[in-house]
Amino acid sequence: MARRYDCTDVTDRKTGLREAASAVRRGELVVLPTDTVYGIGADAFSPDAVGDLLEAKGRGRNMPSPVLVGSPNTLHGLVTDFSEAAWELVDAFWPGALTLVAKHQPSLTWDLGDARGTVAVRMPLHPVAIELLKEFGPMAVSSANLTGHPAPQDCDAAQEMLGDSVAVYLDGGPTPDSVPSSIVDVTGATPVLLRTGALSAEELRKVVPDLEVAP
Repeated sequence: MARRYDCTDVTDRKTGLREAASAVRRGELVVLPTDTVYGIGADAFSPDAVGDLLEAKGRGRNMPSPVLVGSPNTLHGLVTDFSEAAWELVDAFWPGALTLVAKHQPSLTWDLGDARGTVAVRMPLHPVAIELLKEFGPMAVSSANLTGHPAPQDCDAAQEMLGDSVAVYLDGGPTPDSVPSSIVDVTGATPVLLRTGALSAEELRKVVPDLEVAP
């Protein structure tokens, strides 16, 4: 039976964050609010948990799960060949609606799907999400919806779709924005905008003028 916690209540929030972190450590799934939409999260380093996440969404391995972090410093242990331009984007837009696709450390024992040696990583601008990520560590997090359905902006919509496949729901109220994050590939010499979301190419080019836009 799924447990749900009202994160607008101080006591419930504290209990919910503790229970959510414990659930993730047990290999279970949790739903959390972010600055864009609600996400379904799992231990990024547990292949079984990530597999359960993809299964709960009805999503294939060909669409690997992004990873959310609670601090830019976490990147040092996750990615390699991270360019100066990539760090400039982090400094300018994290926490916030920018996902970076980078080469992950070859020593990492994780299986996020068919990611071909890369990881899509973001630090969300939401206090509940950041608290959970700081408590637990990096999490595989995807939008908390069934594939093909709209990404939820409130906990009710997420719970209606995902039900008891999730152990803990953290209800932070409606999310501030329905626009997804922008995705920039920083695996090469020049950053490439793969998806325009909350941040436009013009905004990103103020920081990295040589940004290219994928066709």
